[in-house]
Amino acid sequence: MENTKNTFDTIDEYISQFQPEIQEKLQALRKTIKEIVPNAVEKISYQMPTFALNKNLVHFAAYKNHIGFYPGASGIAAFKEELSIYKGAKGSVQFPINEPLPFDLVKKIVKYREIEDIKKAEEKKQKKK
Repeated sequence: MENTKNTFDTIDEYISQFQPEIQEKLQALRKTIKEIVPNAVEKISYQMPTFALNKNLVHFAAYKNHIGFYPGASGIAAFKEELSIYKGAKGSVQFPINEPLPFDLVKKIVKYREIEDIKKAEEKKQKKK
């Protein structure tokens, strides 16, 4: 299902627009991300559910035939081989809507992005000193 509404204020609002079976997948993805980065802030960015620490970590969105997962170019590059079975681009991957989500892979990517985010924030602090 494509987004029919122009703007969303919360992840709950975003997810509520979809059919129940898609809502379940999105909520499961959300829960998985929260388990890995419980301190991450939930927000809407680029009109997609987003998790952020110092900067945005990952986004996700539902479409007619897939769930898009957006861990940025570094997240995709780090797991290029494992993601090769899916359609994707430089900073995104498409998980087919009619297949189970690869939660173990998502967990690894989110953890990678969390570590990367923390490291970059520390490096930025060191440069300011």
